[in-house]
Amino acid sequence: MDPSVKAAIVTGAGSGIGRVTALALLREGYAVALAGRRREALDETLEQSGRARSRAIAVPTDVTDPDSVRALFEAANRAFGRIDLLFNNAGTGAPAVPLEDVTLDQWRRVIDANLTGTFLCTREAFRFMKRQEPQGGRIINNGSVSAHVPRPDSAPYTAAKHAITGMTRSTALDGRAFGITCGQVDIGNAATEMTARMQGGVRQANGSVAPEPTIDAEHVARAVLYMASLPPDANVLFLTVMAAGMPFVGRG
Repeated sequence: MDPSVKAAIVTGAGSGIGRVTALALLREGYAVALAGRRREALDETLEQSGRARSRAIAVPTDVTDPDSVRALFEAANRAFGRIDLLFNNAGTGAPAVPLEDVTLDQWRRVIDANLTGTFLCTREAFRFMKRQEPQGGRIINNGSVSAHVPRPDSAPYTAAKHAITGMTRSTALDGRAFGITCGQVDIGNAATEMTARMQGGVRQANGSVAPEPTIDAEHVARAVLYMASLPPDANVLFLTVMAAGMPFVGRG
């Protein structure tokens, strides 16, 4: 591959924010490894990439499995020769139930996908980014506004996203000496399959149910592109992209 082309890995690239961001990176000229659990969903992303498809590969990946993550990075490195960007986007949620009704399996599923998956991908990225020439790269984590405040009945997801903030800070610190930067994009109500229910009404902190506004996921992709476009000596540590009218700031 042309050494002037930057290479990225996007997890959760088969749908939602991951798909939109992967396509935006391809339009920007990146080579992109599309990672996700479902081959058919990754193939749909490839089909939507048009002429940029020649710069993309689909790698079915379970981010909770160390061997699967290792195979993803090896495949990307073989295809592109280096890894300049990792977007840790893969994740899942749990049913909105009272905290005492959350099962251990539900808790572990959310923590494994959102937090352990981010750790495993970051660990592998460090191994490649430290030894490649030139050394370094950039990691961007999908944090969510839940990294700041919870929704009712969301303990597993909120705990995982708060932990991502700590992971972002530690990654930024530990990567500093090796030219590895790390930032976090906290997203509020991007219009994806996961947020479709919000227009019909979701539970609020005061117990009421109310519809919430959403924003086009392309705004998130543009934010990631901006973060990725910075030179190695600059970093956006935290960036919030949200629907202006969502109930994120205020009381009650």
